[in-house]
Amino acid sequence: MVGSGREGSALGKLFIKAGHPVMFSSRNPENLKDLAAGLGPLAQVGTVEQAIAFGDVVAIVIPYTAVEQIGKAHADALAKKVLVLDVSNPIPRRDGEDFVKRVNEQGGAGLVTAKWLPGSHIVRAFNGIGSGRLLEIAHRPGEMVGGPIAGDDAEAIAGAQGLIREIGFEPVLVGGLAMGKHLVPGTPLAGEHTPAEIRQAAAGLH
Repeated sequence: MVGSGREGSALGKLFIKAGHPVMFSSRNPENLKDLAAGLGPLAQVGTVEQAIAFGDVVAIVIPYTAVEQIGKAHADALAKKVLVLDVSNPIPRRDGEDFVKRVNEQGGAGLVTAKWLPGSHIVRAFNGIGSGRLLEIAHRPGEMVGGPIAGDDAEAIAGAQGLIREIGFEPVLVGGLAMGKHLVPGTPLAGEHTPAEIRQAAAGLH
């Protein structure tokens, strides 16, 4: 986990529940020791560099303004990973209207992440469900909550789909990374939907 705030912590907990070892990282890893201690032996803490080296799969869950810097520092290491999950969103309130406008002018989150992390096998996922709900609705009885994903790399998509099912959601591929711009809060694909509802909503987007 590159980024272990509310969303990163919630996702990391779900991966651990599914039996995966997880290294939580941030700019201040010492602040994550209590989080890891409460999650048992599968949880570890490290620097961003250590977390990227540790995992076959790297989840990027940081403010979107910081993604470019991660690419500058770690693009080569990330390109060697089977899957990079892009969970970060450009959010006007936090990142600034001008920044979000620039991202959208370049095709939106997804295409911009691919530009900043050249060579990485990227799948956008978990962009539209807040951290507070993730743990509550995972593995819900009956039909699973749909998780829209976007990606261009078949192997990475297959890996993401497997992981998403393991942690209690039904992945729904809505298209390539160009569709990643629709996987942000405030769009029709954000929030909690059945897989069928996601497919229907995605059919009207391009």
